[in-house]
Amino acid sequence: MNRDTTTSPAADWGQLLWDPLRLSAMATEYAVDAWQRSILYADVRRQRGNQYLEHLQEQTPNVLDFASEVIMSGLELPRPVNYGLVRILPPADAPADPKKRPFVVVDPRAGHGPGIGGFKPDSEVGAALKAGHPCYFVGFLPDPVPGQTVEDVMRAEAAFVRKVGELHPDSRGKPAVIGNCQAGWQILMAAAVWPELFGPIIVAGAPLSYWAGDMPMRYAGGLTGGSWLTALTGDLGAGRFDGAWLVQNFENLDPANTLWSKQYNLYAKVDTEGPRHLQFEKYWGGHVFLNDVEIQYIVDNLFIGNKLSTAQLVTSDGVRIDLRNIRSPILVFCSYGDNITPPPQALGWITDLYRNDLDVLGHDQTIVYATHDSIGHLGIFVSGSVGRKEHQEFAANIDIIDVLPAGIHHMQIDEHPDPVQEGDPTSDVFLTRIRRSSIDEVREIVRPDPENDRRFAAVARISEVNLACYRSFVQPWMRALVTDQGAKWLEQLHPLRMGYELWSDRHPLAAAVHEAAQHVRDHRQPVSEANPFLQLQAQFSTAVEQMLDQFRDCRDQIYAQAFDTLYSLPLVQAMTGQSLHDDAPPRPHPSETPEHRQYLAQELTRLEADIHSGGLAEAVIRALFFVLAARGEADERHFRHAEQLVRPRLGSDFDMQAFRHLVRRQALLMRLDQDAVVSAIPGLLNDIAPDEIRQVAEMIVQVVGSSDVLSAQEQARLEQVAALFEQADHQAQAASAPAMPSSASDTPAAVVDTKPKTSSPKPKAPQKKTASKTPAAPRTSQTRRGKDK
Repeated sequence: MNRDTTTSPAADWGQLLWDPLRLSAMATEYAVDAWQRSILYADVRRQRGNQYLEHLQEQTPNVLDFASEVIMSGLELPRPVNYGLVRILPPADAPADPKKRPFVVVDPRAGHGPGIGGFKPDSEVGAALKAGHPCYFVGFLPDPVPGQTVEDVMRAEAAFVRKVGELHPDSRGKPAVIGNCQAGWQILMAAAVWPELFGPIIVAGAPLSYWAGDMPMRYAGGLTGGSWLTALTGDLGAGRFDGAWLVQNFENLDPANTLWSKQYNLYAKVDTEGPRHLQFEKYWGGHVFLNDVEIQYIVDNLFIGNKLSTAQLVTSDGVRIDLRNIRSPILVFCSYGDNITPPPQALGWITDLYRNDLDVLGHDQTIVYATHDSIGHLGIFVSGSVGRKEHQEFAANIDIIDVLPAGIHHMQIDEHPDPVQEGDPTSDVFLTRIRRSSIDEVREIVRPDPENDRRFAAVARISEVNLACYRSFVQPWMRALVTDQGAKWLEQLHPLRMGYELWSDRHPLAAAVHEAAQHVRDHRQPVSEANPFLQLQAQFSTAVEQMLDQFRDCRDQIYAQAFDTLYSLPLVQAMTGQSLHDDAPPRPHPSETPEHRQYLAQELTRLEADIHSGGLAEAVIRALFFVLAARGEADERHFRHAEQLVRPRLGSDFDMQAFRHLVRRQALLMRLDQDAVVSAIPGLLNDIAPDEIRQVAEMIVQVVGSSDVLSAQEQARLEQVAALFEQADHQAQAASAPAMPSSASDTPAAVVDTKPKTSSPKPKAPQKKTASKTPAAPRTSQTRRGKDK
């Protein structure tokens, strides 16, 4: 029975003490219920142990909740890895649309087994299937292939995405790829090397800038002296790193949940909580392994070195892993309630790579970010509410995300203003809005701190020294002493593994507990919610949680102060090569090299040459961008109307890539020089028939006014656009007018009437009540060289 003691009336202990018989009856009722709950709790934990042991015996252990078929095995690649690609089989009553772009969900290999992206119907996999997309899943085996590296995994993921693209040659776009947590940075690394393979990329809860933020986990490397401890752990595992140690680190972040809340929640709601608890524990206890070279690469280059976000990583064949090479839109989804990947770590790579918005535009990169207010790290992938809202909206609007112009955008998902049509499966309860953001807005979230970077740069240098000492003087002895059998014994003694293995049907008391639990379920006597002892129990639980939370906060504060004090010492910084009088940044910024500045100037010069190139489709896109720029945002309805408007101009065989290129190119031109680009609209319509110009002008009015009432500035801009189309209409009519007869050459020029007999009507824009009937043309702000409007 699921009780909500927070809404129960408070017990009046004064009256109860004067009524000992009633107090005794309530105490007896609570004691019976507490004893029964204890038996049921022990039985659920017994099932947890059995489930753990059964999970270990599976050939490909996972928690994927969807039927699937194997498409490609990483074991068969030239550089084999323990990864594999499967196709998710859609329900028979909801087949996938082969014309829609496929989705590929990639799960993190960070201590747990695969399947979290398809853990339940309301998940990333479920959202893609609900939107009608073909869906694929990338998982992995518990044991790595001996010698496999992070680079091998990158190549395998690129091969999987390439295979999915080959299986769907007629889809509207390239595969959309979702990378959860650790898989997020792996996917971005692969997309930076093979950008031609990827469609939109969604990274959920993925740490990319490890020095940013203020979460306690980032201090671990400095307080333990660097990555030598990682090397030691790999040596104790005979070349394998036990993922249970990573899970242990996660557990230590929240002792209240680890030591008390998780167990108490099961105990307090044991009548209903058992299935959910077992489902989650199957994932949480599915520990996997990494090769020692894999985890060492991750810790040295990412966690401590933070080299990914500054383009310092290079592959074995000499290719620089630069995230600016990615040509697909990148959607970053993070949460302020995430204590593992907070928004500064998820978004810090943007400020690490780019100095300003012009830098983003010069690389033609589209970055979208969406934040959640409170959901925890696992909730980003597991929570049903997130699956029904954010992930469903991401999947439903993936084609819109794909055509967004270069720059930084903020996505917000709100309740739909229109009422939901009951019984209409296409009716959406949410409305996605996208507005233009900026590097300054992201910087407010990340809060870069040069002094903080100096401290972490010192940590990275000390880590290199300590690791070199360990490898020179200790590692040879460890590798000589540790055997494969000894490593197996150490794995079994890990505290997390022992917690699962000690209590299962293997225990001599398990049969008795199981029999007692069956009896309790047949004779269950739950206590009343008004019972004062039950309320006292809930209050005691709250007090324990608060005490453990205070311990956590004090511990984290001590970690932060110790870290800042130690690595701010002038002696420590001098020992790591940092002088007190050195004003140079502790790490290079990729956007400040001479080669980069030259590249950016060449790209902007090449863009300027395209201002007067194009036709009707280009003119329409420019007009829409010009009017909606005054609003600063657009919702999914605007995008869908715009696509319906432009699609016929691209031919009967609609090419999504051509449409994407068209929209992004015109958006870049608008950001480069808005005045010149808009003024060139009549010239783009020189070869268009007058009737077609008038028809398109009217459709522009319909698209712009499809949702909200226009502001005064939007109204003025729309009338300015209408005037440009009217000018083009007059020019087209004059050009198509029949030539004057030869006898007319004797007529004086002053009396020759060359004006069209009937001028085209000017499209009437939606009016606001407060708007002037004849507003003046708007004065557009300076937009040379990418300045914001």
